Order: sequence, then structure tokens, then C-alpha cells
Amino acid sequence: MGLDQLKRTGTESVVSSISPNWVTTRLDFLINWGRSNSLWPMPFGTACCAIEFMATAASRYDLARFGMERMSFSPRQADVLLCAGRVPFKLASVIRRIYDQMPQPKWVISMGACASTGGIFDNYAMVQGIDTVIPVDVYVPGCPPRPEGLLYGILMLQKKVRGETLADSSLRDEDELNSQGLRLPPSLVDELSEPFGNSIHQTRSG
Repeated sequence: MGLDQLKRTGTESVVSSISPNWVTTRLDFLINWGRSNSLWPMPFGTACCAIEFMATAASRYDLARFGMERMSFSPRQADVLLCAGRVPFKLASVIRRIYDQMPQPKWVISMGACASTGGIFDNYAMVQGIDTVIPVDVYVPGCPPRPEGLLYGILMLQKKVRGETLADSSLRDEDELNSQGLRLPPSLVDELSEPFGNSIHQTRSG
């Protein structure tokens, strides 16, 4: 119990019936409710996962139920970067630039095995996971994942957004790149690329 929760009346100390965090908690709930139900995705489709994303946005699965029907093909008006497909090194700097242009708050969904780990493309030309270039909030497994898998990933992202708090200032920190254009050092990239092999060193994405 902190001293800020005590009210001194004369010589007695009485515990306050209202938590000092009550206003912040209710404000968090209201803001996060609005954010989680009005996500504006920025599609970055490079392969077959993009077709599954199109199917998810179509009438059968109806992405509009989750407040994501407004596609933002400009990063300035988007808050969710949805990477659907493999990312070669030539596109690594492009997806990073798109992420940097998105205003805070922003989140990232990595859709499919190729975006998450490189998938079957364990070679010198392919980024072995976009989390070496941009931070990822939700990974959707599959090759490609069905629309139901993407919908589940969106529900996971909404749950994550609803759990955020304004008191945590680190949530909005920009994730800087190192001198080699990566978020992670090459040694850690090689370790994370297992069991797909560590014969490649991702130092050319800048």
C-alpha cells in the first residue's frame, strides 16, 4: 500500500475507497476499446498469403465485423501493417520505410510462414523473418494460412490492444535499426533461423 492511498485525518490513517488509478484504468478501457474496433490495415502482400487476405476481406468472411474494412493503402492513414507473403532483401528496406511512415500507435501482423520465418525459402535472397527488420505483434502460422487463421490473429491483436495502458510509455517507442539495417544482430538472427539453417547472415537489408 502506497502513501498516496492513505488519507490522514488527524492522527488516523484511513485507506481511500477509490484507487488513484481508477481514472487511468477507465480511460485505458475507453481508448483501447476504440482502437481495437477500428483498426485500419495497410496490406503489404507479396505472395499467396495476399490472396487469402483478400478472401478474408471479401463477403464470405467479412472482415468488416472486426472494424477493419477500411483498407489504407497509404501508411500515413494506417495503424496495422499486415505483411502477407515472403520479403526478399530488396523489399526489406521498403517495408521498414512503410513502418517508419506509419503514425503511432501502430501494430504489425506477420501472416504466413514466409513472412514469419522465411518458410521454405532458406536462401541468400530472402529475409528469414520480418521481425529482423520491424517489430511484430502477432504471428499467423500457415503456408498460406486460411482466412479463419487470419481472423484468429486479428482477434489476438485486438486482445493485445485492449490490454495496453497509457501508463506504459515504452509502448510507443520507435524501434531503431542498427548500423547494418537490422533490429537484431546477425548472430541472433542466425540463432533464430534454426532449424532452417544458419548458412545465411542477414546483413544486407539496409
